[in-house]
Amino acid sequence: MPGEIFRHHQRVIYAQCTIGNHVYHSRYLDILEAARGEFMRALGWPLLRLQEENLIFPVIEARIKYKAPARYDDELIIELWIKTATRIRLTVAARIISPSGKVYIEAETDHVSTSTDEKPKRMPQELLDACERYLNAAI
Repeated sequence: MPGEIFRHHQRVIYAQCTIGNHVYHSRYLDILEAARGEFMRALGWPLLRLQEENLIFPVIEARIKYKAPARYDDELIIELWIKTATRIRLTVAARIISPSGKVYIEAETDHVSTSTDEKPKRMPQELLDACERYLNAAI
C-alpha cells in the first residue's frame, strides 16, 4: 500500500526572488529545509529534540528538477514523502506545486544519520517506524 504525503504550505517572500521575479534556484533548498523541519515535527521528532538526543541528518546529496518558476507571493504546497529509509540513511522525495497542481520543482535529498560530531549513528527504531507511513507515496 502506498504511503502518505506530508504537505506544508508557504508563500513566496520577496527575499527569495530575483530581480526577474522568480524564486532564485538555491532558495528552493531553503524551502525544502523548512518543510523537512515541519515534517519531522509532525512525526513527533522536532529537530531540537533530535539535537538534544545527539542525532542529526546532514544532507549528503541533493537533486532538483526545475519545472516552472514560482514567483513573489505565490502560494506553495511542499509535498514530502520518504523514498528510502534505513537506520543509517534516509532519502526524502519532494515536489513543490501550486494549489492548482502546477509543478515548480521535483527534488530528492539524501541524508545520513550521525551524531552531532558527525560520527555515524543509527536512527532510533521509533523514528524509523514513524517514517513508515510516508514510505513510497504514490504521486
